[in-house]
Amino acid sequence: MTRKDGLLALLVVIVWGINFVVIKVGLHNMPPLLLAGLRFMLVAFPAIFFVARPKVPFRLLLGYGLTISFGQFAFLFCAIKFGMPAGLASLVLQAQAFFTIILGAFVFGERLQGKQVAGISLAVFGVLVLIEGSLNGQHVGLLGFMLTLAAAFSWACGNIFNKRIMQHESKPAVLSLVVWSALIPIIPFILSSLIFDGATRMAQSLLAIDLMTILSLVYLAFAASIIGYGIWGALLGRYETWRVAPLSLLVPVVGLASAALLLDETLSALQLLGAVLIMAGLFINVFGLRLPGMRAARG
Repeated sequence: MTRKDGLLALLVVIVWGINFVVIKVGLHNMPPLLLAGLRFMLVAFPAIFFVARPKVPFRLLLGYGLTISFGQFAFLFCAIKFGMPAGLASLVLQAQAFFTIILGAFVFGERLQGKQVAGISLAVFGVLVLIEGSLNGQHVGLLGFMLTLAAAFSWACGNIFNKRIMQHESKPAVLSLVVWSALIPIIPFILSSLIFDGATRMAQSLLAIDLMTILSLVYLAFAASIIGYGIWGALLGRYETWRVAPLSLLVPVVGLASAALLLDETLSALQLLGAVLIMAGLFINVFGLRLPGMRAARG
């Protein structure tokens, strides 16, 4: 990977890591489902007038939009609104990697390797430790964790639809998929907000919208979604997956660091242990029990 592309990958990691802090800031003055709906509205418009529609079956595009966009962010935004710390959310959400592996085994008949079983087992144990540490420390309730895990599962389901889409003969560009699939969750988000928040609260939050909320929406839509996924997709197109994908392990590191720096979030000793176990599980899932450098040297 060239130095320029390495810096671009690092930029995306930082943008995605800070994304969780921005979500929490945006939720201060706006209901979670409405904020998410406005986010995807900004992703779709006006970009759809400049980006070609992906030539894939509508059922696949619908499934992708309802899982990786609506399901993931409906659960994630609500989890953070209900008290899930932004830093921990960035970490727990990475459980999507393990959910994706398990779903891939059922849907595509992919066989689990030993390193994946070991990584999943260690990460599950880490989540349990993290929950125990959080409940004992009264930092966050079980609901926040369950919603974040539901968001991770929705992301994993979206990954399955994404693989189906990329197996299609048209093989659409990542940016095209991001922009056009953003149309799908807008109405579900608005209707859900109408049901759970009510028209009065929605109207009040829109009329009283402040600069921080607007900046949060701009960041979530353009920086995290369009620019982030656009660059990431381009890098995946230029390099082998194993060169690019492991860099996403840095996202929760940035998420935890930025939450500590900007939101004064702290971890107890037990929470920190759980976080380390989850990161170790993610690392084993990608690299196995040997360091990448040792593997390359033996090769």
